[in-house]
Amino acid sequence: MRRLLPLVLIVAGLATFLGLGLQHYLSFDALRDNREYLLELVAQNLLSCLIGYICFYILVVAVSAPGGAALTLAGGFFFGTWVGGLATVIGASLGATILFLAARTAFSDFLKKRAGPSMARFEDGFRRDAFSYLLVLRLVPIFPFFLVNLAPALFGVSLRIFFITTFFGIMPGTFVFASVGNGLGAVFDAGQMPDLRIILTPAVLGPLLGLAFLSLIPVIYRRFQKSERI
Repeated sequence: MRRLLPLVLIVAGLATFLGLGLQHYLSFDALRDNREYLLELVAQNLLSCLIGYICFYILVVAVSAPGGAALTLAGGFFFGTWVGGLATVIGASLGATILFLAARTAFSDFLKKRAGPSMARFEDGFRRDAFSYLLVLRLVPIFPFFLVNLAPALFGVSLRIFFITTFFGIMPGTFVFASVGNGLGAVFDAGQMPDLRIILTPAVLGPLLGLAFLSLIPVIYRRFQKSERI
């Protein structure tokens, strides 16, 4: 039961978050309707608001609450592309690490005891190339963010590799969204909403796929060497 406690606390945190209706504040409508008050608050208390933003982002990611995209754009809106983007990367990485550690504490030993030989081989292969695999999953968000936070904990990925790949892997996409957030004022003035599909445009997705391919080169090289020896 002690091993399950961290995960129970996270689930309780998510239930509290949703029960209080905090997800309604993580929306573009809420940001648009309160932007003057929030911008004035940030201008008067820049450092405190920046720290508060990072802490709130840690909470949102740790409990896997919805609204991360809106919060990322809000970071760019309040603090600018570079400061807001970096604050988001720090908050998201720390929140993801909390969830990763909770899942590893709760389930890793349980699953290892019940895993068969095939599962053990898969785990060994994933762990051997974990850096490349996780970096690809962070660069190209094929799966939901919370799922990529949980899965490595079940396959014995080290905390160091998890944190490094998360921190640097989410940087490109995060700064793209933060730059969109930096221009939210003009979007709201025009009576429009930001288009989050920008991540799917060739100008953005192309470089991300290129980085993902570069991340897989070590894995491809090892597979090629192994096939040659066979």
